[in-house]
Amino acid sequence: MSSKIKIVTHSEKGRCILAANGIKKDEEILREKPFVATQFAWNKESKYLCCSNCMYPLETAQDNVRRLTFDNTIMLPFPECDKINLQNVVKCENCDDLYCSQSCLENEKMNNHEFYCNQLLPNGRFNEIYEVWKRCHYPPETCSILMIIKLFALIKKKPMETVEKLNEFCNRSVNEDLMLAHKMLGDSYKSQISELQETMKKAFADDTEFERYLTDDGFISLLAIIGTNSQGIGTSSFADYVKSISELQLSEEKRSEIDDFIDSIYTRLNETVGEFLNSEGSGLYSIQSKINHSCNPNSEIIFPDSNSLLQVIALRDIKQNEEITISYLDECQLSRSRHSRQKYLQENYIFECFCEKCESQVNDADLTSDEGENYDDDDDNMDTD
Repeated sequence: MSSKIKIVTHSEKGRCILAANGIKKDEEILREKPFVATQFAWNKESKYLCCSNCMYPLETAQDNVRRLTFDNTIMLPFPECDKINLQNVVKCENCDDLYCSQSCLENEKMNNHEFYCNQLLPNGRFNEIYEVWKRCHYPPETCSILMIIKLFALIKKKPMETVEKLNEFCNRSVNEDLMLAHKMLGDSYKSQISELQETMKKAFADDTEFERYLTDDGFISLLAIIGTNSQGIGTSSFADYVKSISELQLSEEKRSEIDDFIDSIYTRLNETVGEFLNSEGSGLYSIQSKINHSCNPNSEIIFPDSNSLLQVIALRDIKQNEEITISYLDECQLSRSRHSRQKYLQENYIFECFCEKCESQVNDADLTSDEGENYDDDDDNMDTD
């Protein structure tokens, strides 16, 4: 664990992370790999290519743009800014999973890849689970049944260590877990959970070590752990290319020209794939998951290496013993009224926010009419996921 932080237990918040010493703006607070991570099911089905271990992009920026726009004539300028390295890509000898390097493949093998190798394909042991999940959870995705399968693989390989890590995430009541499962799977969640649970019971009938997670309460709790603690991961070779382009020293005329070109590419991407630009997945991070929310956070999460390695960076100077916070809301949600933010946090994370920003707005009007209308629309969209 980073020497810059310390984990403490708060009477109301539970475990949280404080700054062990003063931290400067833009300073790295924490760097962490997930103990389990996976690409979303529909994202993988749609041929978004990334490493099956760390989610590093496995196509060049130019190939990425051509595929997503259905236009093989696109040529990206400044090819030296396309820094995706595909020279070390390897494939599992028994299944179609791709890895950015031999070390990533070996890491998967150490985490019991053989448990699910080839088992998601037609006639595979877990194929029915995979298909049921895809029927339950359409894009935009927030989690994946593949994470449970990977967790079960880890339990097989390292039972005590994995169960201990999972237990760190269990801190809610059964009713709260039910609410979170409802939000994850939508209005038909009861029948969907039942179908998923029965399908998994059948697939794991001979695996007694998973029994506790396949009971009614255990299965709901497992879904809720993944739904609330998993951190979204998005990687994109084109986004990395755009970042590299932005760092070039160009004349004003050339800068304007390249900016217009990139804008035109994003316009075309919006027409063909909308918001689905990235290889997307999620991971469980033991330390990062203990960082609490604030509507005025002092830090943010980034992925500096175009893979699942997570970095927490200070947004401003942080004092010794000050709590490290991030926002569970995006920029648009943060700009909404206190009422809207609280509503979203309560529905998706089952807590009321008492951050400095929320407390300063406690007497504000609940909603503007326009915001209320838009927010309700957002909720309707989420319920159908």
